[in-house]
Amino acid sequence: MDLNNAVAVVTGANRGLGRHLAARLVERGAKVYAAARNPETVDLSGVIPLQLDVTDEESIKAAARTASDATLLVNNAGISTSAPLISGNIDDVRREIDVNFYGPLAVTRAFAPVIESNSGGTILNVLSVLSWFHPAALGSYAAAKAAAWAMTDAAREELAPRGITVSALHVAYMDTDMAADVPAEQKIDPADVAAQALDGIEKDLLEILADDTTRYIKQNLAIAPNSN
Repeated sequence: MDLNNAVAVVTGANRGLGRHLAARLVERGAKVYAAARNPETVDLSGVIPLQLDVTDEESIKAAARTASDATLLVNNAGISTSAPLISGNIDDVRREIDVNFYGPLAVTRAFAPVIESNSGGTILNVLSVLSWFHPAALGSYAAAKAAAWAMTDAAREELAPRGITVSALHVAYMDTDMAADVPAEQKIDPADVAAQALDGIEKDLLEILADDTTRYIKQNLAIAPNSN
């Protein structure tokens, strides 16, 4: 996909990776709708703030009407509650699934007809190394991202005949608010991840693996789980 003159919608664009993605897209010549629950928190120059709450169906529909010229959707908005699946608060588990799975699914359903009507384009889902690696301490987040990975693969097949490519970005820890408690040496620069993601979109890659940890986990998916 040629990003110059593309029209992008980036969810969760007010901070973290989403902010870097929106900024990089502007640098590459795209028109950018920077979507956030509170658009007044979007402080990037060159973007169009867009109100969008991925858990609110009416908000999603309104955003799709406003960004009716979109050719690229980046499903970036997400949360982490650090809730284990068995001992964690069930409301936190549900919130993870709502935001990290049902959210991008609902936004994709709303924007797919828009992108199709604009002669096709691309959807990028921001996933995680935890799509494949499922530590108990982050069980709800891992379960939601695993579901979003499955959704990405299924949506890719469903939307291909409509001229829409569906890609996935997998990444481990980035230097963002979500990973504030992670040691600095374990985190990578979200600006670099954003650049890799956009390079992948331009090359029509279906999976973009942004760091060594993610590449290692992907290569070892066939190893039997440890029963201890």
